[in-house]
Amino acid sequence: QVQLVESGGGLVQTGGSLRLSCAASGRTFSSNTMGWFRQAPGKEREFVATISRGGTTTYYADPVEGRFTISRDNAKPTVFLQMSSLKPEDTAVYYCAASDFTGSIATQTAAYNHWGQGTQVTVSS
Repeated sequence: QVQLVESGGGLVQTGGSLRLSCAASGRTFSSNTMGWFRQAPGKEREFVATISRGGTTTYYADPVEGRFTISRDNAKPTVFLQMSSLKPEDTAVYYCAASDFTGSIATQTAAYNHWGQGTQVTVSS
């Protein structure tokens, strides 16, 4: 069983940066693929970034490619999302997720079976 707690959200101006953290508990973290998703008001939850269990493979959604960086520290154990050059359209609740089903990258919500409670990111114009 993996429990996830996100932190680091907040209000930032356009062009600013934020670093989200997701602290995990449980013995299987190093075996889990990890992902970040976001959900804006009135929209479906969407994929943002994923990282393989060893941290060697990452993949990003097109809207955040080149601006966001996902990383993990299996010793802590924590997964991070460094967000730069933020835009108003990045405003959403950001969720951390863990998958017991695969150790590789995964972009679909159905691939993840553990979710955090979410952290709000608001980018002002």
